[in-house]
Amino acid sequence: CLLCGDPGADGRDLCQPCADGLPYLHHACPVCGLPLSTNSLPACGACQKKRPAFDRLLAILHYEEPARHLIHSLKFGARYANARLLGTLLAERVATAPDRPEIIMPVPLHPTRYRERGFNQALEIARVVSRQTGIPLDCTACRRVRPTKTQTSLHTNEHRKNIHHTFSVKQPLTYQRIAILDDVVTTTATVSEMANVLRRAGAQHIQVWACARA
Repeated sequence: CLLCGDPGADGRDLCQPCADGLPYLHHACPVCGLPLSTNSLPACGACQKKRPAFDRLLAILHYEEPARHLIHSLKFGARYANARLLGTLLAERVATAPDRPEIIMPVPLHPTRYRERGFNQALEIARVVSRQTGIPLDCTACRRVRPTKTQTSLHTNEHRKNIHHTFSVKQPLTYQRIAILDDVVTTTATVSEMANVLRRAGAQHIQVWACARA
């Protein structure tokens, strides 16, 4: 188990008590994935006023401990085993989701950030999801063409300005149903900007898959 060191269960790097203790996201906006107290609403207030660029967002965990630990130790500590676990948990969840996409696109890193980190955590998770679901992976069609500040260091109203004109897509796309994959979604600014670019390139249905949602 990656959290406590005890033997894993069900073929995963996670024991059953730690699996039971994960902060699963049971109630969320069906459009943007925002955590809610109930699933009775058709959408959160923000989505009722203005729909996002993507069709829906599916996340499996609240962005809190110990999910935050799993993501941070992958992202900043290169603990690749965490990508295997997070990818497995996400693959199990999306396997039964409707509207199966043609392709999975991980959110790309700018080359400068990639050189600093040495890997893209979203891509590492996406490899696992692709392998376990059989949905192909595309990590070349969409590129990050402008370096940005880390989103977590910004106030909410700065997120969209920071991410504007960040992505570029090879046109035309050869598929129309796409799943954007990221490790964690906070304000949806990044995935919304990427979805906008994909729509302009011809995508018709875009969903977002995330390990955690703030």
